[in-house]
Amino acid sequence: MIPAVVQSSEATYGVPYWRLPYKFLKNSVRSVRTMARKATITSRMVVLPLWICGGFSTAEARETLNGSLLLAYRGNPDLNAQRANLRVVDENVAQALSGYRPKVNIGVNAGIAQSDGSLSGAQIQYRTIPMQAGLTVSQTIFDGFRTDNKTRMAESQVYSQRETLRGVESNVLFSAAVAYMNLLRDTAIYALQQNNVEVIQEQLRQTRIRLDEGQVTLTDISQAEARLAVAQAQLSTGESTLQTSIGSFRQIIGVDPHDLAPGRPIDQFIPPDRDSAIATAFRDHPGIIAARHDVDVAEAQVKVAEGQLYPQLTASASVEGNHDLPPLSSSPRPNSSSLSGIFQGRLTIPIYEGGLVYSDIRQAKERVGQRRIEVESIRDRVRFNVVTAWGVLEASKAAVVASQKAVIANERALAGVREEAAIGQRTTLDVLNAQQELLLARVGLVSAQRDRVVASYQVLFSMGQLTVKFLSLSDDLYDKKIHYDQVKDLWFGVRSPDGR
Repeated sequence: MIPAVVQSSEATYGVPYWRLPYKFLKNSVRSVRTMARKATITSRMVVLPLWICGGFSTAEARETLNGSLLLAYRGNPDLNAQRANLRVVDENVAQALSGYRPKVNIGVNAGIAQSDGSLSGAQIQYRTIPMQAGLTVSQTIFDGFRTDNKTRMAESQVYSQRETLRGVESNVLFSAAVAYMNLLRDTAIYALQQNNVEVIQEQLRQTRIRLDEGQVTLTDISQAEARLAVAQAQLSTGESTLQTSIGSFRQIIGVDPHDLAPGRPIDQFIPPDRDSAIATAFRDHPGIIAARHDVDVAEAQVKVAEGQLYPQLTASASVEGNHDLPPLSSSPRPNSSSLSGIFQGRLTIPIYEGGLVYSDIRQAKERVGQRRIEVESIRDRVRFNVVTAWGVLEASKAAVVASQKAVIANERALAGVREEAAIGQRTTLDVLNAQQELLLARVGLVSAQRDRVVASYQVLFSMGQLTVKFLSLSDDLYDKKIHYDQVKDLWFGVRSPDGR
């Protein structure tokens, strides 16, 4: 019996199932070996499916596939970096809205002035400290709708980035599911290889006994020893592969694997047919939606560029005061102070800018065409991915059934070969070959069941719906609007809403 890889039901594949719980101790090859030795091979063995119902607590979050997906959602650095990038893009809206607001400046000038001269033959020298202070307020009245279009462009950038974040979330969750199932597969294969070594060792021991009794020759011993060496080499390779899977699990999910439960397909979320899956992907895939928002960004950029050809109207008001401080010497001093204010409007009508503005407009229009073509390209790519994933899913279902039949047939064949070898009708090599065929069939079943689970996630991933919200894994989701609402109307302040 070996560790479970997938969850299903007897009715699904028409064969009985058994289960064996197992644990991971982080990065400990010795513990993995100990665990594998406990998984002894029986004459009738297939990989366990075990359905999990209901939710899980925090302690259980590291034991199930859903719990591991949730851990990746909360702690994966790539996903958190993308969330930070979205918060960066949120600030574009606040920057665009600043065009509606007044600009206020205070200017202060101070210096030292010295005057030398003569009056009626007498020398005059004095020093003063002139000071000047002014307050200026300016407000844009009309800027060719550039602020309006910059705001619309910034909002479209935010919407596009939100969809990009959803795409990164989907990618992280799919990677987490693959890492989880790879670890289950490689652990089960390692257990099979460990047991294979033990079985061949026992076969070799029995062959030596039969050699002493004159029933076999030294050739049989050599064949068993050669097969044992190959099995031990396969075990070393499996151990290395298992350690790689443990490292991948830690990198993507963020914790060391421990008490992993079998995974299960998510067929309940998959549409009934391929055409429905394609239609859903065209409607909901984050890559397509983000590309459409990028078209909106490009169209708004055209309007911003055209706004440079419109008249610009601004109004400003300023107050300025001048005052000279007392002289630094006892010589005569001027008595000078003043206060002035001004209110003015400024109208700027562009006539010709050397062709730069017209080039900007043409360039922006070409970018719109590029973005529209990219939407079609992404749609084609999404359709291809859905069709491919759907084909893989269908093939994986058939592979599981075929692999289970192969395991059962090879188990019967091995039992028959052993019985025939006991009465001298089969050689040791025949037994070793039958044992090897059974091992390959069991490894194939483990891989097929892993592929079955991953394929179901791949379909949902290709549709762009592999998210925590869609899978209903948790109600505690990252709210993309909180930071946006906090900063878009923020008039002043250098600290971000999270305190930085």
